Amino acid sequence: MLELDKFIEWIHSSLLYLIGLDWVVSLIEYVLIGVAFLSLYAVLALILIYVERKICAFFQCRLGPTRVGPWGLFQSIADMVKILLKEIIRIDKTDQLIFKVAPFIVIIGSFCTFGALQFGRGLHGVDFNVGLFYMLAISSLGVVGILLAGWASNNKYTLIGAMRSGAQLVSYELSAGISLLTMVIISGSLNLTDIIEGQANAWYIFQAPLPALIAFVIYLIAGHAETNRGPFDLPEAESELTAGYHTEYSGIQFGFFYLAEYLNMFIIAAIAATVFLGGWQPFHINADWAASFNGIMDCIPTWAWFFGKVFALIFLSLWVRWTFPRLRIDQLLKLEWKILMPISLVNLLLMAVWVLIF
Repeated sequence: MLELDKFIEWIHSSLLYLIGLDWVVSLIEYVLIGVAFLSLYAVLALILIYVERKICAFFQCRLGPTRVGPWGLFQSIADMVKILLKEIIRIDKTDQLIFKVAPFIVIIGSFCTFGALQFGRGLHGVDFNVGLFYMLAISSLGVVGILLAGWASNNKYTLIGAMRSGAQLVSYELSAGISLLTMVIISGSLNLTDIIEGQANAWYIFQAPLPALIAFVIYLIAGHAETNRGPFDLPEAESELTAGYHTEYSGIQFGFFYLAEYLNMFIIAAIAATVFLGGWQPFHINADWAASFNGIMDCIPTWAWFFGKVFALIFLSLWVRWTFPRLRIDQLLKLEWKILMPISLVNLLLMAVWVLIF
């Protein structure tokens, strides 16, 4: 009764009944979907900022935000209003066009990836037949915006931060892509709907325990590195580069980078939950004696399953960030090229053999 796909079908049928013209109904639905995704994008960013502050405070034996609203719940909203009201400072001797365009490239890449996620049964904006490939491709736009921002700022700190970020993102995207390709072998499809439906009886991490678990761990490490968060936060190393590639940005321009960083964390966790942990599929035990247990699991809404898995993975990401010290750049690249990449390639072959045998 808590599923939202029936509500969406009701909205569609009501619009058809009231208007009657298919193209007008489609246009209205496109606008409604766009507004819904923009709202969800902003709300999730505010939630993640608050959650990270509280979790960070917990690990450091502090209280975190407490003053604005009960338990500091409105602190993120206050910060959002502050950043919207801040003046955008014009920096001399910068490439003004590229400087202004770069934040939009970063946010567009993040938002377009966000729009392809499946939040529950029937809750998605688009459903491409190559949805996983699309998300890998469109999410790579972010590194272009970061490189442009670092170069256009005419600042040695921003340029070094952008070059670090470019090297880091391009490197770790390979391991992340191979890990997802490993799961494509067992699913037999790049369509996110097919991938999720293939996990109705058992999530992929249980269908092929050894290669899927290896791919899952590698993807989490590579995805964490792609979000530029500690211990992989070399592009924004405050003690070395002030603020990295967005040092010269202020106001809403800096807000775009800030927003995209938090949503990229959500997107990485969402892709991991979709490909490895069944997406919005409930947890099932594929045995006759577990029918009652599976029925209880089915009572939980699919969107609750999805967000529960995603926020569990985000908590794991934050745990790692506030536990391990920052790596050096040579250690970071060595981890990718000498450890994760060879393991990913061998694991890809292992998954192919596993599927052929079992």
